[in-house]
Amino acid sequence: MIAGIWGERALYHAIRAQAAINQATPADAIVVMGAAEYDGAPSPVYRARLDHAFDLEERGLAPWIITTGGNGGDPQYSEGGVGRDYLIQRGVAARRILTETHGETTYQSVRAAVGIMRAHHLHTCIAVSDGFHLYRVKTYFESFGIEAYTSPVPDSAIEDDPTLRTLYSLREMVILNLWYFHIHV
Repeated sequence: MIAGIWGERALYHAIRAQAAINQATPADAIVVMGAAEYDGAPSPVYRARLDHAFDLEERGLAPWIITTGGNGGDPQYSEGGVGRDYLIQRGVAARRILTETHGETTYQSVRAAVGIMRAHHLHTCIAVSDGFHLYRVKTYFESFGIEAYTSPVPDSAIEDDPTLRTLYSLREMVILNLWYFHIHV
């Protein structure tokens, strides 16, 4: 297990350190990790991620944006599709947005985004999410051989709340340990 190898404290500190680093640099794509959507509109957490990706795209850091996320039980909308529509409404050209609409977990979304990237001969990405999430996202991308630079959402509602920040970071530790144990069984 990751915590077993590094120690629980070291893993927690690695998650928190990654959360504080903005590695945004020119890359092949910006990958926006999905979050909830409500009847075709992004949740506040997802909107913040999409707005941050929009800002990175406006800076010219990548020619593609990949939105991710399945439907979470919603028969009409997917997170990836809602993200695409939101970015188009903000002014991003539809032809520059690639969409993953089936991932129900972070791992599934990363795996699907990697498939999209490989189909388009893309090798690097800027991963956009809330800070607590980025260590795991980066770990997953790297497990598929993709160089992922992380860029946390500024002013994240989760990161700005000390209790939520701690709880979500501890949750990341559990998920990473379960993933590591699963792939090494």
